[in-house]
Amino acid sequence: MGILDFLTGEFIDVIHWTDDTRDTMVWRFEREGHAIKYGAKLTVREGQTAVFVHEGQLADIFPPGLYELETNNMPVLTTLQHWDHGFQSPFKSEIYFLSTVRFNDLKWGTRNPIMLRDPEFGPVRLRAFGTYSMRITDPGRFMTEIVGTDGEFTADEISFQIRNVIVQAFAQVIAGSGIAVLDMAANTADLSRHILRAIEPVVAAYGLSLPEFYIENISLPPAVEAAMDKRSSMGIVGDLNRYTQFAAAEALAQGDGGGAMGTALGAGLGMAMGAQMGGQMMQPGPWGMAPQPAAAAHPGAQPVTAPPPPPPPEPAWHIARNGATTGPFLRTELAQMVAHGALDPTTLVWSAGLPGWAAAGTVPTLAGLFAPQMPPPPPPPPGGTQG
Repeated sequence: MGILDFLTGEFIDVIHWTDDTRDTMVWRFEREGHAIKYGAKLTVREGQTAVFVHEGQLADIFPPGLYELETNNMPVLTTLQHWDHGFQSPFKSEIYFLSTVRFNDLKWGTRNPIMLRDPEFGPVRLRAFGTYSMRITDPGRFMTEIVGTDGEFTADEISFQIRNVIVQAFAQVIAGSGIAVLDMAANTADLSRHILRAIEPVVAAYGLSLPEFYIENISLPPAVEAAMDKRSSMGIVGDLNRYTQFAAAEALAQGDGGGAMGTALGAGLGMAMGAQMGGQMMQPGPWGMAPQPAAAAHPGAQPVTAPPPPPPPEPAWHIARNGATTGPFLRTELAQMVAHGALDPTTLVWSAGLPGWAAAGTVPTLAGLFAPQMPPPPPPPPGGTQG
């Protein structure tokens, strides 16, 4: 260093920090020998705070502004050290700049599932993740509790500890909330506020605050989610008989048979058409002669007889009583209920094809169950002639 640089450093001492890293929370002003000259200019920008540490002891804290380091604006430091106004005795202190802006989009999440007792599913395991923002609210406490003598402190160095605090508070709040898993998505805002209140005292002891905290997702294990998807699918399908008919019609409409189902349905349709054509060929001709089936043209061939179609499925009935439903029941079972007095014409019933619940006596297919029973015949008359 030349003599000109040395004299310039002695006469002009400007202390400031321009941060362009976006994640640096604390930065120490580096000065050879930590020599700060009396009368130096200190610039603290908006979103910053300057902390003076003298001989390991926190001396002064400067909010945003322009300062000339003199006795009148550094009363604490003045009591720690005698000031000389010459070049021979600059005071030796460390100056730390702290960023007081918000550090946004910090991530948190549960590394391991959290066990809790759900009122609907019983014991379940939950995972969750979200974001939060953090800022320094007490520079002195943050320096003494967290930073120490670190010359450059970033948000990543404290975010891991904050995540641990969040996960612990999340587990306690979720386990004690009593909210069902299926209702947690509608209560994430309330859960976030409860969690934030639980961790505020802990982060305040670090000199920090969390202005924002969000729960982005609460999820169940993949196997449980797959079971819930199946349950939802069954609720959407509704009546299995009607769904099967719809799926069969859709498979036939695809043109290529719709895979294995389309192949089976196409084969069944072909057999039915063949049976119909075979029946027509076996009808008597216009001269009273019955044409022989095609199989008879080959000696020894057995005639092919189409099997009769299967009987239509018997409808299943459901019963509604006292706000609960039972079933399904077959018509024979309903007849037994009528005989035992467990079913009367006013009982509400439903089956596939009905627009809604209806009284059993108004359904044509069930009305016969309630027809008045004929009394048994009288005993036969005694033998002999009638007089």
